[in-house]
Amino acid sequence: MKSETMLPMGKVDPGLREPDTPLDVRTIAEEAVRLENLGFHGIAVEECKDDPYQQLTLASVNTTTLDLATSVAMAFPRSPTITAMSAWTLQKMSGGRLILGLGSQVRGHIRRRYGMEWSAPAPRMRDYILAMRAVWRCWQDREPLNHDGDHYKLDLMVPLFDPGPIEHPKIPIHISAINTNMCAVVGEVADGIRLHPVCSPKYIEEIMVPAVAKGSARSGRNPDEVDWCMKPLVATAPDETSLAEVAESVRARVGFYLATPAYKAAFEVHGWGDKVDHAASLSREQRWDEIPQLVDDEMFHTIATIGTYDEIASLLNTRFGNLIDRIEFSIPVNNSDDESKMRSMISELSESDGLRP
Repeated sequence: MKSETMLPMGKVDPGLREPDTPLDVRTIAEEAVRLENLGFHGIAVEECKDDPYQQLTLASVNTTTLDLATSVAMAFPRSPTITAMSAWTLQKMSGGRLILGLGSQVRGHIRRRYGMEWSAPAPRMRDYILAMRAVWRCWQDREPLNHDGDHYKLDLMVPLFDPGPIEHPKIPIHISAINTNMCAVVGEVADGIRLHPVCSPKYIEEIMVPAVAKGSARSGRNPDEVDWCMKPLVATAPDETSLAEVAESVRARVGFYLATPAYKAAFEVHGWGDKVDHAASLSREQRWDEIPQLVDDEMFHTIATIGTYDEIASLLNTRFGNLIDRIEFSIPVNNSDDESKMRSMISELSESDGLRP
């Protein structure tokens, strides 16, 4: 992790849309060029309404410096070999700019949306990553494929399906994590961790950092090798009047996370476990309008970062600057004034001699 001095964050990777606004995949190639010209270090796309690998392929075509991150792609609905090939192709096409962010997804989605069997995600993710790397070693180093894990057993690779070596075979793997078991897997086998927006600085420092260090000790790694990445929950607007409206929308988002039992630990560290149970009960009864009332100002300002355009970069630095390496953050850029403000924010979030490049 970072030193104890407060440092601004070194990489700014935008989401490519305003909150709750679907991304039009038909414009992503042009949007990526605009982001590169604005000075962003990378782009990050999630797997919601379009395939993330296809989105990043489009984003790679006319850009040369942007990192290309899946934040995140679902791992378990795809075999390790399928994900290995998608990543290999994109890495080859982009000249080595891919950051492969993977998520496990919760039990209900694995079973009811993907129609697959669910198993404990942390040990399965560990095996998944080791299996992918075995495939990559087979292709790059001409090593016979031989992965014998608890979840995946791979020992067949024929020339027809072997793409062979590429120029940039080292593909960073990041894992989406919030609970301690998955954090430990990050420390043991991954290159980076992608934090859920609900993670507060207290939760990161007191729960996640020790869990990553525990995992690193299992494999004899230095935990400082892990890249910490986050798309924080942010409410920002040009002025206080418009900020108030945006803030209420973000308060409702905090309520949504509060009602999700999988994120309970991040609230429990602040003594709000009972509110998670209450919110979950309301969600089961479809009483969604009542949930934001449980998010008092203390909780709201602990989980979310709220400020005007002139304030938000400084607030994010103060809150997360000594904890994370990359931040996913942007504002809508509709005119030259917005562009100037965005450039200023990128500069403030990026400047530091102490951060890794």
